[in-house]
Amino acid sequence: MPHTVYQTGPVFSQSEKDFHGKISAALEAAGDTVVRSEDLIPDGRIAAAGSDAVSLVFTTRRQAIDRCACVVALLGGSRIDDGTAWEIGYAYARGLPIYGIRADSRMAGEAGRGRMNAMIAGCLSGLAENIKALVELIHDVPQADKVVDEAIKRGW
Repeated sequence: MPHTVYQTGPVFSQSEKDFHGKISAALEAAGDTVVRSEDLIPDGRIAAAGSDAVSLVFTTRRQAIDRCACVVALLGGSRIDDGTAWEIGYAYARGLPIYGIRADSRMAGEAGRGRMNAMIAGCLSGLAENIKALVELIHDVPQADKVVDEAIKRGW
């Protein structure tokens, strides 16, 4: 069943942006509508908002989560991005399923005993190590490789 998915995570490097694009392409190939946090506010609008920029970002992202059926969060790095952590907590409080994707093998949890902070891990409905596994988690389909192949054909 297709979902409206709120996709979030850090987008500070080109590789993070590219990975987000691949995730979105695979979810769209599976029939989902993807709302990417990075695409919610057009370039220049934050700067133009001046002192209202914080309110603009906060309200826009919170309202976008409210309109979605689930959240997909990119959870790479040694620490989870601050904004992503807040979005996960908010979605959890709203009762939305949250699916993490962590292709990063570094240890990052409490005192190096886990792959991420326990409070983030506790919010997750599932955690995938690659895009195929993410599609399988969300859609419970064993043929996720076909969805990923279709996304690649579309030029992800």
